[in-house]
Amino acid sequence: MFDLPRYRVAAQAAGIHLVCSVLVAAAAAWIVFGVWYAYPYRELSGGRELFLLVVAVDVVCGPLLTFVLFSPKKPRKELWMDLGLVAFIQLAALGYGMWSVWQARPLYLVHEVDRYKVISAPDVEAEALEALPANLKPKFWAGPQTVSIRPPKNAEEHNKVLIEAAAGGRDYGARPEFYIPYERAAALKSLLHAKPLSVFLQKQPNQQEAAQKLAREKGADMAQWLYLPVVGRQDWVAVLDKQGQIQGFLRGDGF
Repeated sequence: MFDLPRYRVAAQAAGIHLVCSVLVAAAAAWIVFGVWYAYPYRELSGGRELFLLVVAVDVVCGPLLTFVLFSPKKPRKELWMDLGLVAFIQLAALGYGMWSVWQARPLYLVHEVDRYKVISAPDVEAEALEALPANLKPKFWAGPQTVSIRPPKNAEEHNKVLIEAAAGGRDYGARPEFYIPYERAAALKSLLHAKPLSVFLQKQPNQQEAAQKLAREKGADMAQWLYLPVVGRQDWVAVLDKQGQIQGFLRGDGF
């Protein structure tokens, strides 16, 4: 027989559970998209779809299970055990989603001669990251860091990387032992192969408005800007000023 009072109370409990789930999911999303995958890395590195799928399932299934299991006729101990199990499963699923996104998070934006390359956690060896100086190590509460690459110390070091990369191994961009801070002379090297932003906008006129908006935000003259392509899961370019500092990003193929 359809127990209307029971379903009303269960719906109220499920509604409260849904609100709590949304708040927890929003906090998790802030960490993921506000820190680890800050714009535009949510597009450049992927990971967004996996996180949203896990969170969507988590937010829906938790309250749904509460609706099915909740009954005011149950002994208090049994009811709390049921709800505790639901909460545990829900938090475990969210934790797995956060861990998966954390494992795939972008760590660096590496300047490589005529482009920038997004380097994610799976691209580099943990031991190499640990050997970095403190100012270059990835930090939990910080997004991807822009770095440059030092030249090889000698021909032997150069040939080693060249041979390993040709065999499918890691190139300079995925070798933290070559990383140096992206500043001063290292940043200015980006200008050697950069092109005027106007060239990009001629090829990608649909980005004209976005470029103008960026210029207004920076209080800069867009005509003075240059660009380099960004290699990631999607086609983007990095917008540079005359000091080689990145002012923002625009969507489109920069090659």
